[in-house]
Amino acid sequence: MAKIILGCVLIDFLGVTGWALSHHGFAGFFTALSASPAAIAVGADLVIALGLITVWMWRDAKAHDRSVLPYVGLTAALGSVGPLAYLLLDDEAGVRSRTR
Repeated sequence: MAKIILGCVLIDFLGVTGWALSHHGFAGFFTALSASPAAIAVGADLVIALGLITVWMWRDAKAHDRSVLPYVGLTAALGSVGPLAYLLLDDEAGVRSRTR
């Protein structure tokens, strides 16, 4: 069930990301993030959160002998797409979370 939810979230987020890119372009994201103090705070929060998630992905991948580089690249380019894909494509994530 968790994989279905992750898949739906990933597909929806990709749709929103594609829609935003089609309207503003990749550079437009950064212009919007510097448009106001509130936008800068949201952007900084996003960078911190994705940084923490990237550290977790790196450690988890190392512990399970898995390559994390494609997901780090996706995270750098498309934000939450990287962690969502990492969790969705991890065959053992559900097993690990139930056994802890």
